[in-house]
Amino acid sequence: MKAIINATILCPVNGLIKNGTVLFNGKIKSIGKNVKVPSGTKTIDADGRYVVPGFIDAHTHQGLFDGSIGWAGTDGNEMTKPITPEMRGIDSFNPDEPSLKEVLFGGVTCLNTGPGSGNVISGEAFVVKPTGAAVVDEMILKSPSGLKVAFGENPKRVHGGEKRTPSTRMGVASLLRKALVDAQNHKRELQAYLEKAEEATKKGETPPNPPKRDLGLETLIKVINREIPIHAHAHRADDIATVIRIAKEFSIEVVLIHCTEGHKIRKVIAKSGFPAVIGPTMFWTGKPETRERGFRTAVELNNAGVKVALQTDSITPMNYFPILPMNVIKEGMSREDALKCVTINPAEILKIDNRVGSLESGKDADIVIWSGDPFDFYSKVEQVFINGKNIPLK
Repeated sequence: MKAIINATILCPVNGLIKNGTVLFNGKIKSIGKNVKVPSGTKTIDADGRYVVPGFIDAHTHQGLFDGSIGWAGTDGNEMTKPITPEMRGIDSFNPDEPSLKEVLFGGVTCLNTGPGSGNVISGEAFVVKPTGAAVVDEMILKSPSGLKVAFGENPKRVHGGEKRTPSTRMGVASLLRKALVDAQNHKRELQAYLEKAEEATKKGETPPNPPKRDLGLETLIKVINREIPIHAHAHRADDIATVIRIAKEFSIEVVLIHCTEGHKIRKVIAKSGFPAVIGPTMFWTGKPETRERGFRTAVELNNAGVKVALQTDSITPMNYFPILPMNVIKEGMSREDALKCVTINPAEILKIDNRVGSLESGKDADIVIWSGDPFDFYSKVEQVFINGKNIPLK
């Protein structure tokens, strides 16, 4: 058992607690001002330092793109065909990828990562904790967390350049619709087989042969069944509207990724009920659909009632992650809401809030000790605990 004492605790659920204590092992046991610390507990005197839940980056490609070795480390986009739901990002994740060492210095203890946006459907995303484990299987918090799909310029450029569909936005939408319809048909085929097999068993007859397995359609059936959402890469307002339109047609769950022009249609997004993972914002404008990137988007969507999270997209180095909430505060978001955008909101969006996102009894002990207020530019991460284990900063 461990206890952090004399801490300034900052939590999106419990608020600000001065001279507080966090008692934990692998899970948080108790938190507050008057926590009884059992004898024999290892104590860490925070001496007024800030104790904060680990930040969560809700959209990255960490571990799948190693830029230090060029093409040899580029494993996040299987761009040989536009529809690849059978791909699983976990199979490309390299725990030794250099940028993973930057994560802890940004106070990040949980990140959603997976395939890129070269395809209309790219494959499964998943959530990991940067524990330093040798294999990704020991880092997993949730897999899959969603199915990555992409709208707009990326799939147009990649596949249109090869003279195959899609070369237009309507081509992108049509391929996604067709894939979802194929999944609906395969689901009906499976249901019909199960009914016939059950009937045959009751009659003592030989059951029919099962339908041929299709890994891609099996993944898409998870989407149709609302077991996982699509993580929809969309920058332009019209692309975001298309995502919402298709989601309504098929009654599927969506997480809006990037949502760069979301401020233009904030009422439409709010009405849809879909959350938005905003970013990357701190990068040069590399393509027309990102011309209007800015931190005001997160502020305006938050004000409209949209559940908002902030993300790096693995473009902003993750050791600078705290600059994201700092900038939305500069644009007018409250400190309380900015904290939620990097803690409890992404946890709820990824449906992992039963484990992470706040400092509450029963949740994983993912705790970061900061030298000062994490939204102060000069504050630094001093200690990181993941699942109650002190992870070395190196």
